[in-house]
Amino acid sequence: MDIEPFVQQSAMHFIIEPWQQTVPSLIAGFSTREGGVSAGPYSSLNLGFHVGDDQESVRQNRERLAEQLTFPLSRWVGTEQVHEASVKKVSLADAGKGAATLETAIAGTDALYTDEENLLLTSLYADCVPLFFLAPDQRLIGLAHAGWRGTVKGIARAMVSRWQADEGVDPADVRVVIGPCISQSAYEVEERVIDAVRQSLTLAAEQTYTACGNDKYMLDLRLVNKQLLLEAGVRADHILLSSICTAGDERMFSHRADGGKTGRMMSFIGLRGDEE
Repeated sequence: MDIEPFVQQSAMHFIIEPWQQTVPSLIAGFSTREGGVSAGPYSSLNLGFHVGDDQESVRQNRERLAEQLTFPLSRWVGTEQVHEASVKKVSLADAGKGAATLETAIAGTDALYTDEENLLLTSLYADCVPLFFLAPDQRLIGLAHAGWRGTVKGIARAMVSRWQADEGVDPADVRVVIGPCISQSAYEVEERVIDAVRQSLTLAAEQTYTACGNDKYMLDLRLVNKQLLLEAGVRADHILLSSICTAGDERMFSHRADGGKTGRMMSFIGLRGDEE
């Protein structure tokens, strides 16, 4: 759908407004680079432990965001992110993993989902595509981290298939938001990436890129993921795309625009419930 689903609620984060209106207990959104304590290329709200920033600064940044979201760090869950297409279901038993240190993050995983309340799923970005998943009737929520490798390996399709097989969710009932990421106009790739895109999509692969000579192409990762979701059975009117380009927006970290040494934003999604 032609709508910008993200609304900036504070200097530190955006929320997915249409979903929050539909499911009031839901909190889902995306952080900015503003409002933190990190210095240098990580200035200022870097949320990634793995990029070379001072670890205590990262923890302070996470505590600041946790306070903004009123969702304690002890209930966050994070993953290692290895650019694969693995999907893991998590529960309250996983609360706190990857929240305060990288060493405790769930290994070898790029996508999480849960049906439990008071658990905040998190994932990190600096140009890759954040995918948010919601099945309102089953109260299932999910996140997937889709760089070009995870995209062509079908991580978007993997989440939908997992929900269908293990949770009994009709793909036509799944809602997806494709979040802030690098736009086509800023994302030049080589022939080998385009070959992988062609192999991953059954139809309309050529609509996702344009040639610019010398075996270089401008790739629309948003559109590739949308096409994969459509092929998986998700309805077109259940897919919302953000227009925010991480490479062109001063509020965002960008691996490409910042020369490779930079911080990370965070996608997050959780369901609030009565605390025990």
